[in-house]
Amino acid sequence: MLDLTSLARLAEQHAHALAHPVAAVRIGAVRRDLDADPLIMGVVNLSRDSTYRDSVAVSTDSAVRRARVMSAQGAGIVDLGAESSTASAARVRESDQASALVPVIEALTAEGVATSVEAYSPRVVADCLSAGASVVNLTGSTDLEQTYELAAAHDAAVILCFVPGANVREVGDIPLGQDPFGVLTDYFAGRIEQARAHGVRELMIDPGLGFYYGNLTDPLVRARYQAQLLLASFRLRELGVPICQAMPHAFDLFEEEFRTAEGFFAVLAALGKVNVFRTHEVSHVRATLAALGALTGGS
Repeated sequence: MLDLTSLARLAEQHAHALAHPVAAVRIGAVRRDLDADPLIMGVVNLSRDSTYRDSVAVSTDSAVRRARVMSAQGAGIVDLGAESSTASAARVRESDQASALVPVIEALTAEGVATSVEAYSPRVVADCLSAGASVVNLTGSTDLEQTYELAAAHDAAVILCFVPGANVREVGDIPLGQDPFGVLTDYFAGRIEQARAHGVRELMIDPGLGFYYGNLTDPLVRARYQAQLLLASFRLRELGVPICQAMPHAFDLFEEEFRTAEGFFAVLAALGKVNVFRTHEVSHVRATLAALGALTGGS
């Protein structure tokens, strides 16, 4: 149960992590202190297989329009993907992903809208960085050296996602029934070291709450796991880099009110000192963070 007593106990048990600083990160030409002012990351999906139907863009023009709206609503960056991470979704060829993403990135870059690309293929990453993407939202664990070198060459930031398999599409398991933070800390420490060794200077981490796992399919168990991990996100601050979390929408719990779910989970994420809020509901999450006093004027 979540109450003030449990929150106080969590903060007391991990007081050192709670107070640990995280580095500012440069996104495009702007260096941001994400502790002082969290970043809202809007999501536009160019795959029709996305389970969050309201985020699906059916064309280049649709994707650009949606990204413009999110930017106006307060998103500091828009995350673009062309292959759904849902386990049952169709796989999309690298060339088809790139052909869908590149014109959107080029159009948004020309308008000054920062973009990130969700990908695990070096070919897709290379094409999107050349088109102007500022961030690689890295959803794989193979070809890492090549991907890091591409990011370094373009002076791009990288979000290191927790991916226990080869990529986010290959569903694996996560450590349930035990404290997951030991596994997460070890995983990210190794990835951070490797990325820096290959020239990546701007790094963030994502514990992977928005992905699918073979042993986390019960909706209630999944939502409770997500809530607990969001609240304790600050335990990863000892790695020294900003923390990105996807806001869950927990459809089985919220049903017809699912669009309000991401705002609810944003409260837990803010308490957990999350730095980047990845959301389909930008205006709702922005209002939530503003009400909590978490925003100081940026987005």
